[in-house]
Amino acid sequence: HPFFAVPLAYSEFELRLESMVPCASARLVLIDAGDGIAARAAESARVMGYENVYTLKGGVAAWRDAGYELFEGVNTPSKSFGELVEHARATPRISATELNRRIQTRENLVVLDGRPLTEFSKMSIPGAQCCPNGELALRIKALAPDPATTIVINCAGRTRSIIGAQTLIDFGVPNPVFALENGTQGWFLGGFQLDHGKAGCYPTVDESQMDSGMRERAASLAHAAGVEHTNSQAVSHWLADANRSTYLFDIRTREEYLENTPPGFVHAPGGQLVQATDQWVAVRGARIVLLDSDGVRAPVIAGWLKRLGHTAFLLSGGIKAAREIRRPQKTGPVSALKELPLIETGRLLQENFQVFDSRPSGEYLNAHIAGAQWLIRAHVAQRRFDLRRPLVIVGNDSGRAALIARDLSKTGMQAPVYRLPGDPASWKDAGLDIVEAENSFGDAERIDFIFHTHDRHHGNADAARAYLAWETGLVARLDDQERGVFRP
Repeated sequence: HPFFAVPLAYSEFELRLESMVPCASARLVLIDAGDGIAARAAESARVMGYENVYTLKGGVAAWRDAGYELFEGVNTPSKSFGELVEHARATPRISATELNRRIQTRENLVVLDGRPLTEFSKMSIPGAQCCPNGELALRIKALAPDPATTIVINCAGRTRSIIGAQTLIDFGVPNPVFALENGTQGWFLGGFQLDHGKAGCYPTVDESQMDSGMRERAASLAHAAGVEHTNSQAVSHWLADANRSTYLFDIRTREEYLENTPPGFVHAPGGQLVQATDQWVAVRGARIVLLDSDGVRAPVIAGWLKRLGHTAFLLSGGIKAAREIRRPQKTGPVSALKELPLIETGRLLQENFQVFDSRPSGEYLNAHIAGAQWLIRAHVAQRRFDLRRPLVIVGNDSGRAALIARDLSKTGMQAPVYRLPGDPASWKDAGLDIVEAENSFGDAERIDFIFHTHDRHHGNADAARAYLAWETGLVARLDDQERGVFRP
């Protein structure tokens, strides 16, 4: 993909377009593999009210043929930025071998994993604690109260290790701080064992535990990066502006967000918003408004977003101000999308249905209902269906199933379409035949699977080395325009 392209799969295009591109006048360029998917998505975008929609003629191949670079992998802007930060700031790092030596000799240190708990639980450094990068500035005093304690930040690879360590250094912690070189992959490649299935997370911090200078230090970081403050009245005006996109993000933890959800704000944990900005923000030059409840986390994250080349603002007044923002009401084709009627498993045993499985390809290949074919939305225009025979879409994602059904209706489907939720175990218990571990199609058909990264966390040392070489090699592939966006 081109460097600044953002991922928005056709399977969920209408479901996510409004949150990814909140302003309908934004210039929208859709890119495909030259297979016509972009044209179908463009039609949907125009129906949704987007006024300025283009497709890239010839798709990604045309981009390459014109002499431009195509990048592999995900979150390439953020990962490139992490490498630039390490180069520009000389972020201290520690090797897996040296860290292991210090752990074995029981030195005064703490290892903090800057990833979300879901990633931490898959594999972690023995003895490490989970503290996502967006929480570090707020919780570091509780995690390392002794200024003599060495702090090591790790992730699975490089970026969050670097950004987490540099966050604490910039925040002014007195402790020695290091990024673990190459993260859990570096640990594995060093010949050391990883823990799996660990739970537990960062400590809670209330107002009484906050250092009086924490807000001042966070504000200073934001100011140095050029972050500005805004208020509810200005944000209300921005949201009504038909000529520029505005994003509202709550960067607190999921638990805090669910306990007190500010209307109109999307939950985007701060560390992940820096790590994977392209999963939330599609429009370059948009306004990004950040919200927290403590005055520490949002300024730190806003500073990083500014250095990533975005325009970030801090909402003054916190949650109370967020509730005062006036948001335009939006209704359209997505809100009118009808969920498919559910079907009882028993009917599949008694009636003659055509069955298609819309789950991820890995889940389908692991176990699926006998006779079911794998189907995602991009396949609909290519497949032949019995237009008079009732059809069942297998899968728990009701929105994706409804979009498949919408495209099926355009092929002339006259028979009813149903959805079957559940999992192979429940279907087997209900009496359906389940096929397990069947390799029924080739890798080239698995357009929903990232082969670029899939083996690096499963004991494949060559895959881990290849991934790290890709990550460290990103900067050299940037042209001057791409590199010039960043201010590391």
